[in-house]
Amino acid sequence: MKTIRLKEIEGNSVGYLGLLALLGAFVLAGLGSAYYMEHHGHWVTGMNNQIVWGLPHVFAVFLIVAASGALNIASISSVFDKKFYKPLAPLSAMLSLALLIGGLMILVLDLGHPDRLIVAMTYYNFKSIFAWNMILYNGFFLFTGVYLWFMLDRNMKGYTKYAGFAAFIWRLILTTGTGAIFGFIVARTGYNMAMLAPMFIIMSFAFGLAIYILVLMAAYKWTDRVLGDAVIVKLRKLLGVFVAAVLYFVVVYHLTNLYMTNHHDYEAFILLGTDGGENYSRMFWIGQIALGSLIPLALIFAPGASKCRMTLSAASILVILGGLAQMYTLIIGGQAFPLEIFPGMEVLETTFFDGVTAQYMPTLAETMLGLSGIAVALIIVALSVKVLNLLPETLDDTTVDPHHKADQA
Repeated sequence: MKTIRLKEIEGNSVGYLGLLALLGAFVLAGLGSAYYMEHHGHWVTGMNNQIVWGLPHVFAVFLIVAASGALNIASISSVFDKKFYKPLAPLSAMLSLALLIGGLMILVLDLGHPDRLIVAMTYYNFKSIFAWNMILYNGFFLFTGVYLWFMLDRNMKGYTKYAGFAAFIWRLILTTGTGAIFGFIVARTGYNMAMLAPMFIIMSFAFGLAIYILVLMAAYKWTDRVLGDAVIVKLRKLLGVFVAAVLYFVVVYHLTNLYMTNHHDYEAFILLGTDGGENYSRMFWIGQIALGSLIPLALIFAPGASKCRMTLSAASILVILGGLAQMYTLIIGGQAFPLEIFPGMEVLETTFFDGVTAQYMPTLAETMLGLSGIAVALIIVALSVKVLNLLPETLDDTTVDPHHKADQA
């Protein structure tokens, strides 16, 4: 591989400033939505006593999971010593930090009283997985920040592999902890499964890589830098493997639930839409399975399309939309399904909604708060590539892979 020079972008064009203005508008709308919900109370949202984690949590958890996966390119380069991915590593690390900041911003603003975060930062109940995640988030910032510093500082290059290995281990722990938030909630039939921890890890690989591909392709197209087919082919195959792995885990997850008799009602709720679960069933089959898995796989592995950037972009967008649908089905659908307070017993309905499917309809304020988290992450990336040397001057085929052939698939 030839020597590749990293260089910041100029960031003075009308398009660049327009992008920042557009993203800034989304951020302002999100802040306004947060103020509106905080000032009037969460009764103005679609959330209630049954659905306490709404659409903002869907966006937040998606971004947090994707943050771990966005670091995957950097991990491959350092931990597994794949030189091909080394020029792509700095942007990978920066994107992961930006996505985590965006996700956590949504969580903080959705608290109703963001000042309550001080309690979470000063008092730790180590029996709570939420308390552990506070430590995991801060640790991710530390390890990934140091890792990025070592990649960009010539004097610290020799320690990059060690920093990368530490960040790699920590990101696995972080994503495991995020999955455990749901897997440890034994009262919820849709959550109570340890398999959610490894499933969240593979989900992070797919979601994070899809976002990384879109950011990388946009950055090189808008700055008129060369992005060769060799990089496109590699990332395309990697995304296909991750999407297929997510689909495999989803199938095993539901087969495991179907094997357990006490989970049959929940599976009918999600898969067949019984007992008021029609919306979640459509979200699962159309959003998660069709748009998020099957169509992207068809686009990725279509004959003769290995170098087609349009189909890769479409597949990446669909993976992201499918990931949001998957989070919606898991988080919202898992809460909407009735709690089984007394298993095997017939319970009379009360005013406390025992045995009743919870109703939830997202509001505009919740949607804008969620989108603002994505906007914050993209603003951080846009500003970072302007002030830091994150992008190689060129990623043409002969530079990144001297053995690449023009007709290579």
